[in-house]
Amino acid sequence: MRGVNRYVRHLRSAFSQKTHNQTDVLRRGQRQKQLVHTNSESFFIVKSDKFRSPKYLNLRALSVDAAKLCNGDYNVAGPLVEYERRIAAGELVDGDSCQVGTLRELQRLYDELVNSAEACRLDRYAVSEKSGRSRWLWSRFIPQSSYSPVKGLYLYGGVGTGKTMLMDLFFDQLPSNWRKKRIHFHDFMLNVHSRLQRHKGVADPLEVVAGEISDEAILLCLDEFMVTDVADALILNRLFGHLFSNGVILVATSNRAPDNLYEGGLQRDLFLPFISTLKERCVTHEIGSATDYRKMTSAERGFYFVGNGASTFLKQKFQQLIGKSTARPHEVEVVMGRVLQVPSGANGCAYFPFEELCNKPLGAADYFGLFKKFHTLALEGIPIFGLHNRTSAYRFVTLVDVMYENKARLLCTAEGSPHELFEKVVTISDAQQIAPRTSARSQKNDISDLCVDNELGFAKDRTISRLTEINSKEYLEQHAQLVAEKRKWQEDDNQDALQS
Repeated sequence: MRGVNRYVRHLRSAFSQKTHNQTDVLRRGQRQKQLVHTNSESFFIVKSDKFRSPKYLNLRALSVDAAKLCNGDYNVAGPLVEYERRIAAGELVDGDSCQVGTLRELQRLYDELVNSAEACRLDRYAVSEKSGRSRWLWSRFIPQSSYSPVKGLYLYGGVGTGKTMLMDLFFDQLPSNWRKKRIHFHDFMLNVHSRLQRHKGVADPLEVVAGEISDEAILLCLDEFMVTDVADALILNRLFGHLFSNGVILVATSNRAPDNLYEGGLQRDLFLPFISTLKERCVTHEIGSATDYRKMTSAERGFYFVGNGASTFLKQKFQQLIGKSTARPHEVEVVMGRVLQVPSGANGCAYFPFEELCNKPLGAADYFGLFKKFHTLALEGIPIFGLHNRTSAYRFVTLVDVMYENKARLLCTAEGSPHELFEKVVTISDAQQIAPRTSARSQKNDISDLCVDNELGFAKDRTISRLTEINSKEYLEQHAQLVAEKRKWQEDDNQDALQS
């Protein structure tokens, strides 16, 4: 009975959460966060002006499509149809023509998938339930290769242009009985490496892993596709070669065009075949919008503190959040038996000095483990990044990505605003445009501690954008709702346990 009760609650929660997410993710405000330095404390303050709902769509641009939909010329389902429904309901008004073009690409893919669902073997109930290892053994005797008749989609563009939101809208419209999976690229690669460990000793563990993944999901949606690790770069071509041969369809979002992936990376020549494979199996589409919607939120309650007394203020805020609970050290399970030491934590909130979380040899797996147990991170002492702490900057970028993916809350103190933290991090092309001074200061002083790094230079814009949104009113309200729902689940589970 307990299991039945939990399942019913899960269905109700999933339905309401889906409806809420699809609406809430598009209601990000139109106000620009501003960093205002006061004489005494100097921290994030925002001017609160009235705002309208975000303008994602151009009603006039879609009017022809709307007429066709009303006349039944298109399938009455899919991401573009859902957008039209929201426009008709008054939830969306004028907007971004670049996002409209992306929606049309996603609708085209949706229609192709619906029409070819049987050929693509998307229905999870109509396919064999053989395990990945047994499929691999069977393929030893009867080699099989079945590329999907439908090509995937690779979306790329600047930070905050709505790539993730659009992909999530597409994913949510897909039938629930399809073999589909939506996952962040960091999390996906961690899962791949974990599977590879389990299949050590097999002649081709990558083929086994690809078989397992394709058994679970034929449609694979990867958010924030980026390659910075040489180990990932070296296995991607063979991994996706097997996945595509098994009929997997890839939908991915990225800040980088395919040809710019892993630019300047070690042994990149071994990575180039993957780019060719990616372009062959996916339609590439750029979202050309210059608008960063994450910076158009209303930030009234951010917890990003800069200046004198910031550390004391952070500790006071942390104490308020944990309430009557007593902060103590914790251990968090990560992967393959590893644990992450949390210096202080209570009531879902963890407190870290920056050095403990970003100066030590930690990575995405550690951060995913942290946010599975804690919904709030208080981080003290984020420094200005440059050549001397480039490795820490990479870890901080990964930390923010994982935090954002898990909708966690951030409280922090820093030596400067998000823009100031990364002022010394530039791409190669940016560095070439920096003109040295000729009189008062030397060229050497001009470029002191300048970090010239293409990957980090591109990633910094995403990090600045996400730090802005993480401190916005809308983001914090969504975080509070998710925490409340999780607590309600826990209370219901406890009540079920008492009744049983």
